[in-house]
Amino acid sequence: MQHFSLLDLSPIPEGGTAADALANTKDLARAAESAGYHRYWLAEHHNMPGIASAATSLVIAQVAAATTTMRVGAGGIMLPNHAPLVVAEQFGTLATLYPGRIDLGLGRAPGTDMATARALRRHMAPEDSFPQDVQELIGYFGDPDEAATVRAIPGAGTHVPVWILGSSLYGAQLAAYLGLPYAFASHFAPAMLEEALATYRATFRPSQHLDRPHVMIAAGVCAAPTDDEAAYLRSSQMLAFARLRTGRPGKLPHPVRDVAQDIPPAVMAQVEQALSVSATGSPETVERQLAAIIDTHRPDELMVTGMIHDPAARIRSFEIAAKVLNGLRHATQAA
Repeated sequence: MQHFSLLDLSPIPEGGTAADALANTKDLARAAESAGYHRYWLAEHHNMPGIASAATSLVIAQVAAATTTMRVGAGGIMLPNHAPLVVAEQFGTLATLYPGRIDLGLGRAPGTDMATARALRRHMAPEDSFPQDVQELIGYFGDPDEAATVRAIPGAGTHVPVWILGSSLYGAQLAAYLGLPYAFASHFAPAMLEEALATYRATFRPSQHLDRPHVMIAAGVCAAPTDDEAAYLRSSQMLAFARLRTGRPGKLPHPVRDVAQDIPPAVMAQVEQALSVSATGSPETVERQLAAIIDTHRPDELMVTGMIHDPAARIRSFEIAAKVLNGLRHATQAA
């Protein structure tokens, strides 16, 4: 494992506002940089009462302005919602303002419900143009071409690193075909993790971007001084996920002592499966669980994420995780 990074969904807590969530994101980003995280990614979601990062490029700009060295980016931008040129201009501007620090992860899903997707796009194209849109977008970041009819300004010449995101074989195959780095969304959709990584690694074609496969996987983390406290704090995310799965999305709930009382058994089984690539507990427990994930999947990078209602406890959780991951990173590099 070369690096460890952080994915922040800018959760809006019950009793709080979107302004609180965005302020919490800036505080967490500063703490993450101090703790040694390599990247800090934010994700595009729409029409979700508990997530404040819908205007993802704007939040990235705020995080980049609040930090100095950490890479900042999107994990990801849902490309079907946007014209490639618009994304190129946005991230070209970010890369111009914060050179050498901006990443662009691209997803194929809308990141919302279909009614909201229609509102975002104004029309729904029947064909899947994602591969062509990815290549068009990458082209806008290439060396300036004065003869080009359409250019991204800013954008041309910035060579913003592009990642393909996914939770199925589709993204793995596309990333391998284009020779791009690949990030798997195992923090909430782990079912095809092993098969997708095997496909990506086996079919990867070297490119001007990469000469060998580069994999990042995501894992949930909720760390606290004790296993009991960590389980209590994690109950907020479990409740939020259960409510989302049953069509009742909302703000990030307050934690509860016995989460099983609030989630029906059938739904709990779905939640536990979806969030199974995770580490919850004391520093010792988290180290053991993260080490098992790294040993099993051998990622080049591990990105951790976790939604905790109390922002101070969330910062503490990621600080504990950083200490653990730094030790694991040195151990894997020495092996």
